Amino acid sequence: QLQLVESGGGSVQAGGSLRLSCAASGYTSSRYCMAWFRQAPGKEREGVASIDADGFTRYADSVKGRFAISEDNAKNTLYLQMNSLKPEDSAMYYCAARRGSSCLYDVPREFVYNYWGQGTQVTVSS
Repeated sequence: QLQLVESGGGSVQAGGSLRLSCAASGYTSSRYCMAWFRQAPGKEREGVASIDADGFTRYADSVKGRFAISEDNAKNTLYLQMNSLKPEDSAMYYCAARRGSSCLYDVPREFVYNYWGQGTQVTVSS
C-alpha cells in the first residue's frame, strides 16, 4: 500500500504562487506515475499534471506555462509549483499515484490511478 499526504494549500491573491507537496510512504520502492488532480465545487475532478517514472511531465492546457510538477525521489515527495494563479485555479488539489512506469494519457485520468491523498485546498482571490 502507498499512502499520500498533501500539504501546502492556502489562500492567495491572483497572480501569486503556491507550492503543493505530496509525501508518499509505504511501498515506495515500486515505480509509479504520479499526478495532481483538482476539483472545484460543483465540477468534476480534472487532471492537472503528471510525471512518469522516468521524469517525463505532462500538463493540462489550462496550466501549461504556469504550473510545474516535480519530484524528489530521495524524499519520496511530489511537488506542484503553481505560479500566476487565477481565481479559476481555486479547488481541492489531490495527489495520486499509479503503479507502473507510464502515466498512459497526456492529461491524467483518474480511473487509472490506484492511490489518492486526502487533498489540500487552494483558494485564489481576485
